[in-house]
Amino acid sequence: MLMRQWPFRHFVASEGHDAEMAVRRWVETDTGHRIPNHKMKCCNLHGHRYRWEIEVRGETVTQSGVSEEGMVIDFSDISRILKEHVHDVIDHAFVVWEGDEMALRALDEMGPDHHTVIVPFIPTAENLARWAFEQVAPHINSVYGNKMWVSAMHVWETPKSCATYYAGLSV
Repeated sequence: MLMRQWPFRHFVASEGHDAEMAVRRWVETDTGHRIPNHKMKCCNLHGHRYRWEIEVRGETVTQSGVSEEGMVIDFSDISRILKEHVHDVIDHAFVVWEGDEMALRALDEMGPDHHTVIVPFIPTAENLARWAFEQVAPHINSVYGNKMWVSAMHVWETPKSCATYYAGLSV
């Protein structure tokens, strides 16, 4: 068998700058909400096929011989964290602001088995992006000995509408 080594040029970061990579992974949920004071249709109870897309930045693992060598983080670890802390919390749920008394009364009529998630904010895509960031970011850490962090959480409410929460922003 003829083996040919691929010509590979090793790139080095500019002097004084660390090389970093960004990886993204997402999960999808079917989730309902309502924006109580919205001037148009979003004041009604409705739902979306949300896409919760996390961006993790960092250095690749350089430790030789480990499963994650050459990765920032294993995609399966990102999937597990997103599933546990976002998907499993709000998939097929109705997210309602704790101050939305009308929606809370209506959802209470659905009975105790209805999957209602009460939050301390109006569940806009922007606020949900921040919420998801806060749920997931503490679980992404330097488990592989490399430097990495959650840099952004993108929440797609529709295929054309996305809100992004970036790390380090304070509201």
